[in-house]
Amino acid sequence: MTDPHSNTPTREIISVAELNRRARSLLELHLPLLWVEGEVSNLSRPSSGHWYFTLKDAAAQVRCAMFRNRNALVRFSPKSGDKVVVRARTSIYEGRGDYQLIIEHMEDAGFGLLQRQFEALKQKLAGDGLFAPEHKRPLPVLPQHIAVITSPSGAAIQDVLSVLKRRFPATMVTVLPVAVQGEGSAKQIIDALQTANQSDHFDVILLCRGGGSIEDLWSFNSEALAHAIFDSKLPVVSAVGHEIDFTIADFVADVRAPTPSAAAELLSPDQADYLSSLGHLERRFQRAISAHIGTARQQLLSLHRLLRHPGQQLQAWSQRLDHLEIRLHKSWQKKIAADKKQLEHTLQRFRTQTPALKLSRSKQQLTSSEQRLEQALRRTLKDQNARMQKAMALLNIVSPLNTLERGYSITRNAIGEVVRNSDHVNEGEMLNITLHQGALNARVLKSSGTESQ
Repeated sequence: MTDPHSNTPTREIISVAELNRRARSLLELHLPLLWVEGEVSNLSRPSSGHWYFTLKDAAAQVRCAMFRNRNALVRFSPKSGDKVVVRARTSIYEGRGDYQLIIEHMEDAGFGLLQRQFEALKQKLAGDGLFAPEHKRPLPVLPQHIAVITSPSGAAIQDVLSVLKRRFPATMVTVLPVAVQGEGSAKQIIDALQTANQSDHFDVILLCRGGGSIEDLWSFNSEALAHAIFDSKLPVVSAVGHEIDFTIADFVADVRAPTPSAAAELLSPDQADYLSSLGHLERRFQRAISAHIGTARQQLLSLHRLLRHPGQQLQAWSQRLDHLEIRLHKSWQKKIAADKKQLEHTLQRFRTQTPALKLSRSKQQLTSSEQRLEQALRRTLKDQNARMQKAMALLNIVSPLNTLERGYSITRNAIGEVVRNSDHVNEGEMLNITLHQGALNARVLKSSGTESQ
């Protein structure tokens, strides 16, 4: 731009604020997001929640700002002297003209290296098939004995034992103590896995520890440990760290639980469900016994209705009823013994799965029910026998054999008809006379008809 009254160019004079604004625009426009590594110093955290610090190395330093909405996502609490890696954009604080970095992301420098190693190993093992679903072994429905590989002094084992005691106290637990972090800890864990697999006592392995930094959990990112888990004959449940923590062991294991407590929940059934099932079996058994008693009572009534013949036939039915009574008694004894044996077998299966006091009460109730059943059956048989004897006595009273015993006889003609009137016979006709003992054949010499009377 030139002045019309002068041949010299017009100078463009700008303010300091404008200068800083233009410098800021140039930096932000031409420098993209950068990854920078350095040491934190002069860290301050004002009440606004923002972080202000200097990032330096041996040759230079730069001012940095990390605003509250971004530093809330940082997984660790940095302090002066920490070595970090940041992702940032370059800018200028216009008020002072200070060149600075606006931090978008921060991670511990050691964490970044470990994370890259973790991702590389994860990709390698995935390519080798160690994470493939078809290699995952199913967990036992009801584990009898759990091998827990963890630190015996950590909070994780206390959480596991507390959950198992609450949910299913009959489950046996053996702790294989190991160091869960530090030098040599990975080898201890591998040795414990091999020990558990060589034993015949366990049916599942729980690998667990509490939360921590990636360095604390690094033992569970061992390639050798990954292969040991993959080669395990027993199913392995991994519960390492908190829900947001992931290790190589989690990916190789047959099941990954978010926390040790969640793993214990996964491996232990609820004892209340089994107590409910046992109560249901008891009620089914009682209903079955009642149904059998009802059927037996109907059979006895049916047999009783068939006892309607006099004399020897009545005695034969009485004898048969005695045999049926004996068979029924033996059958019920056999049934009770079989049911008792089946119940004892069922109780044996669940003996380690239910509280001892509840099982003892159930056994006492069963014994009492058996006694009441046997007493009721004996009373029923005794009542039925008494009714039968009474019916026999009544039938004997009206029996024609008793009438013959008192001196009467039964007279039949030649065709077997009973003679009730002398007018129905002719002189010279042959008759058969049945006595109390024996019989006579007689010929009619004279008939005195009813008319002559």
